[in-house]
Formats: sequence, C-alpha cells, structure tokens
Amino acid sequence: MNEDMLTSTGYEECGLTREEVDLRVSRGLTNSNTDVRTKSVARILGEHACTLFNAVNLAMALLVLSTGSYKNVAFVAVVVSNLVIGVTQEIRAKRMVDKLSIMTAKEVRVMRAGEVRGISVEDVVLDDMVLVSHGDQIPADGEVVSGEALVNESLLTGESDAIEKASGSQVFSGSFVETGSVRYRVTKVGQDGFAAKINAEAKYVKPVSSEIVDTLDFIIKLGTFALVPLGIGLFARLMLSSRFGHDAAILQTVAAVIGMIPQGLVLLTSSVFAIATTRLAARKVLVQQAYCVESLARVDVLCLDKTGTITTGAMEVSEARGEGAASAAYTIARALEADANETSRAIISFGEGRGLVAQAAARTVPFSSATKLSGCLTVDGRALAMGAAQFVLARDYSAHEEEVRSFGQLSRVLAVCEFDGFDDGGRPLGRARLIGYLAIQDEIRPTARATMEFFKRQGVDIRVISGDDPYTVSGIARAVGVPGAQRFVDASTLSDEREVARAVEECRVFGRVTPQMKRSLLRALKAQGHVVAMTGDGVNDVLALKEADCSVAMAAGSAAARNVAEIVLADNDFAHMPEVVAEGRRSINNLERSAALFLMKTVYTMVLALICIAIPPYPFIPVQMSLVSTAVIGVPSFLLALEPNHDRVRGSFIRNVLSRSLPASGAVIASLFLTILVARILGWSVSELSTCCMLEMFAIGTALIYRISLPLNPFRLFVLAVVVAIAVLGCTVFSSFFSVGAPTLISVGVALALSVSGIFLFVRTFAAVQEGRGTAHAIDRIIARVESLNAGK
Repeated sequence: MNEDMLTSTGYEECGLTREEVDLRVSRGLTNSNTDVRTKSVARILGEHACTLFNAVNLAMALLVLSTGSYKNVAFVAVVVSNLVIGVTQEIRAKRMVDKLSIMTAKEVRVMRAGEVRGISVEDVVLDDMVLVSHGDQIPADGEVVSGEALVNESLLTGESDAIEKASGSQVFSGSFVETGSVRYRVTKVGQDGFAAKINAEAKYVKPVSSEIVDTLDFIIKLGTFALVPLGIGLFARLMLSSRFGHDAAILQTVAAVIGMIPQGLVLLTSSVFAIATTRLAARKVLVQQAYCVESLARVDVLCLDKTGTITTGAMEVSEARGEGAASAAYTIARALEADANETSRAIISFGEGRGLVAQAAARTVPFSSATKLSGCLTVDGRALAMGAAQFVLARDYSAHEEEVRSFGQLSRVLAVCEFDGFDDGGRPLGRARLIGYLAIQDEIRPTARATMEFFKRQGVDIRVISGDDPYTVSGIARAVGVPGAQRFVDASTLSDEREVARAVEECRVFGRVTPQMKRSLLRALKAQGHVVAMTGDGVNDVLALKEADCSVAMAAGSAAARNVAEIVLADNDFAHMPEVVAEGRRSINNLERSAALFLMKTVYTMVLALICIAIPPYPFIPVQMSLVSTAVIGVPSFLLALEPNHDRVRGSFIRNVLSRSLPASGAVIASLFLTILVARILGWSVSELSTCCMLEMFAIGTALIYRISLPLNPFRLFVLAVVVAIAVLGCTVFSSFFSVGAPTLISVGVALALSVSGIFLFVRTFAAVQEGRGTAHAIDRIIARVESLNAGK
C-alpha cells in the first residue's frame, strides 16, 4: 500500500479525499491507456500507398506523359484500382471492429470522501476504494477489503469456474462479478494491470504471413532490378538505331518494362481477397487482415480455446437425480434470482423448461465462501441448500462419493439437501438430509460436432487449449468428436521447450494453460512445420493469437483479443469456421491458377526486352500490351477466380505457378523471336510486326487458358469465348485505339504458322513438366533457383 500517499483518516471507510485524488492524477497514476487500438486511417493509407510497386508505375507513367500519348497511360488504372481496393477493404474492417464494444463497464462506483460516486473507468486512480457487485466488470486490479463474491476470470485465465473472492483476495481488471459484492482497493492502474501487461507483450508489429505477398514482393523487386538495365539498354539501342524518335523510343521501352511488373496479378490478388472478405462479412465474419485468407487455406493445425468456441460459455443442467431434487434446486435458484450466476441461470432455465413451480421463500442464503453453499428458507419452514457435494454433505460425503463420481467427467455435481434451518451467518443447522443431485456442465455448441467433423475430413488436426482442468476439457473434446481427445496433459507440468515440443506432437488436449504457455505451444507447432490457426476470446488468448499464422477471435470476448485477431466472428458462432476455411481455399486455389497467366507475361517480357536490345525494335507500345493483358490475362483471371474450389492448398505458390507458366513463356518467346527475324528479313513495318506478334500471343495465351481450365464446363467455355471476343474486337472494331495495323496476307500466314508451332511447343512442354520427363528437369532447375532466390538463400 502507498502509505506515504494516504493522509486521510478512516481511509477504508471513506476512501480517498479530493486532494489525494488530485495528487495521483498529477503523478499519472490513473487507469488510462489500457486498451489496444486498431490501425489509424493514416497508417493504412501510408502502408498501401508507399510501396515499390506504386513507385515503379508512377515513374513509368511520368515518362509516358512526357510524350503526350495519354492513352498509353491506361496501365495506371490498374495501380489506382489496386490502391483503392486495398485501402477500402482495410478501413472498412477497421471501422466494423471499432464499432464493437471496447469496454463493457460504462461507469464505476467508488468511495471518495465518504460518498459513493460514479466515475468513468479512465478516472479510477491508484488506491481508489471501488465497489462492485453482481454483473459488474472489475475496472482495475486490486485487493478485496470487505465482502464476498464469485468472480468470473475466464477472459483472463481461461478457467470457466468462478473464483471465490473475500478479504485479502486479489481481483483483476476485465473479470466479472457473478454473485455477491466486494469493496476493494485499487493496487494497479493503467499499464501495470494484469490484462495491460499481457497486452503489452502482444504490442509488436506482426509481419504479414503470406507466401503470395512474399512472392509478389520478390517478383516486383526482381522486375525492378531487371527493368532498370534492360530499360536503359533498350532505350539507348532504339535511339542509336536512328529509326525511332525520342517519344517512340520511350513508348516502346515503357511497354517492355511495365510487362516485367505483374500489375494485374497485384490487382487480382487484392480483388480476390476483397471479394473473399465481402463474402465472409455477409456471414458475420470480419476480416481485418486480408492476406490471412491465404493462411487459412494452408492451415493444417487448428488450436481451439474451449470456452466460447466448443462451449457457449453458459452452463446447463445435464441430469437431475432424486425425487424433488429439481424442484428444490429451482426454488433456491428462484429465491436468489436477483444475484444469479451461470449455475443459477442454468437451473432456472431447466426448471422453466419442465414447468416446475418454485416455493415462496421467506429468507435467502446467498453463496458464501465460508459455507460453500447457497439456499433459502421457504414460507412453510423448509431449509433448502445446494452446493458441491463434499461441502453440503460434509461428514456424510464418503457414503455418497461413489454415486457422485458416477456422473462422469463432464459434470460438476451439486447436492441438494434439506436442513433443520440456518443460523444468522447462513450456516446450515443440523445434519444434511439428501434430496438428490443436479449435474451441471458447460453448454456445448450444437454445431460443434459437425464443425469438428469438417476439419477431420479436411485433414486439419485439432488441439484444444484451455485454462480449465485437463480431465474435464478432455471429456468435452471427446463429446464433440475431437480426434485423440483422450490424449491430454496438464500444461503446468511442462517445464522446458523439449517437453512442450513432445507434448504438442503426442497430445491433443492441454489444460491448466497460462497465456505464456499458449504462446509456447503455438511456437512449438510452427517449429514442427505446421501452419497454425488459433481461436480465442480472452485476454489470456492474446499472446497466442499474435503468434498464430491466422488468428480468430469472438466479438463477445475481450477488446484486446478482437483487436489483435485477423478475423473476428461477429456473431460468436464457431460454426462459421468451415465457411472461412472454404473461402480461403477457393481464393488461393483459383489465384494460383490465374497467376500462371500473369507470370507468363512477366517472364517473356524480360527475355523479349533482352532480345530487342540486340534486334530492335520492341514490337509493342503500352496500349497494345494493355489489350493483350486484358484479353488473355486480366479478364480470364478474374472470371476463373470466382469458381468454387475447396481443395486444401498444398505446395509452394511460386512452384505451382511457374510449372504452369514457364512452358507458355518459352513458347511465346520462341514464336516472337522467329517473328522478329522474319520481319527483319522481309522488311516489315513496326505496325505489321506488332500485329503479327499480338496474334501469336493471343493464340498461345488462349492455349494456356484452355489447359489450366481443364476439365471444361459451361462457365469455362464461356471464359474462353470472352477471351476470343476481346481479342477479335480489339484487333478490328477498336484497332485504331490500340494502334493495330492492317495485316498483309504474308504476315497473317506467318502469324498462323508460328502460332500453331508455338501452341504445339507449349502443349508438349506443359505435358512433360506435369509428367516429370524431358524438359521438365530443366524447368525444375529454373524453379528451384527462383525459389532459392525468393527465400534469400
């Protein structure tokens, strides 16, 4: 106690004086700055705007604008769209989470200068005398001075059973008073509080866990590294050839280098995740970090907090034994209804469901930590009491112990007895006369078993992590069908990292878990190569939520859990998890398929720029590249990305994509290289060369779309038809806008011949890669090298 700061007399009865409060406020000893906040709008804008991708495209746009050819700046629309989608999605998620209740307690009752006053949580100061009773949330840590209460600390510790508090007991901010009332002295405020310290450990910037993001960053960096020397070299070569002016050289150079940056893939990725988050929002699932959708698609271990996920957090009566036991318990619960806890509410619900009638009570006996029971005296003189069997039956418990144990591990057994009466302190008089038993247990979510079945079918392992007794948690896990639920461990017995690593491999249920141990368990799972998702709702889950590859919180839980989680279940229904995982898998599987189209262009653009330094000119200008990208990359990618696809994502993103795109890139490079040679030999104009090359790229690109769309269905046939239609319209009706010249008979013949040859080369190479033969070994070495560079090895 801060004795040096307490100058008033009768402090425990009167609380702090005005002067003592002012002194603490001046020293900063207030209960402010304890919450966790979401990102600011300015930070969100900065993170999305200040990127290498945006910088490169801005520089290219300025170069094109310097030529006065404004239609060739069309590629900037992709950049702007990507920025708008990303910022809008994240700000929307931020605002939805900010709307959720940050603090349950609206006003706190304190004793100051002998008067009870209502103040805000932030105005509580050190040494304040706080009064809390049934239903109140404790605003700051402290020590009980007087009174008795049962306090629910599940959001802090994970233990669902209420904790008895009496004089000398410690209470913690964020917990709730279930029954009774206490007066306590505040011993810790602000960042010194129990919950605030856990929050402080979680206050680090969690890096985005996304293989797609890492791959895109790598491709953008690689493209930027390549485009500077290639761009300078191509521009110099075009200027030195004396065939092209300054503006024409810039347009051809920009057309070459913007193809090295997969703008459309960046936009597609943002769009796919935005669509996924919108779909999930319609199901009451708020996605705060869009890229966590990818992590969910790859998850192979899901860690669950028992309370709030498998169970609802409420209690229910599972069984009543003994004639009159249910009626007697219902009478007691009704008599104490004004101060009802979860157990009393369960009994009342049970009684109402069976049409029981409560006897009128002449006196109530609230639960006391001294007697460990609650009861009432009816108007007809019956002294009824209920509580844990070993306390209510007292010396007679041994005679009934076997029957009590027969209720099973899920149940907490209450003995309902009749006594001769109660003394003034609420202690029962005489020997207990047993009426019967009520078995109380956690209310299991009706959808829990079906949810577990889904994850079992999908090959996702379940780990149940709780602060409760492991034996009880194991029983609940078994009841909902968690595989291996009988393999449980008391986490308090795990003393070092080796024991933790062995436990996460062998066990499926963990009890008596502290917040720090939860984090250690997740770290051990990740160290074993697993992709781990974590669900939770309390302050005790914050560290683990931060550590998980993907974190899911319940909206009804603590503000800290909501704000650090990447996904928030707004209606607190864990049954949405299969939908969330399925949406992630649909998004990533389709994105991998579509990404093959974008990387095809990135690869052949780099190689083509290198070829054109030696053999100019570059055959395209930016607006023509926009037409090709729209027809064979952009439109089919967006359409294919909408298809259902619930297969679990496996393998490396970059390997999956390159194994499809490199055969097509090789075919395009070979066809365009031969076309450039033919154009030089026959003396074609740049317009004839561009038209011929565009036709070949349309043909080979369509072949790749066809191959990745197998097996065909009506929707995929529609996509192919749209691709052909865009290509035809762009080269005919809109030929003037896209600067497409009229082809000659010879150029058409060359384009057809090289298109057929390119498609044949692509089909043979693609098949070889899929079957692991022939050219597959060379492509595999290329992919391995790219993976090595991407990993920074």
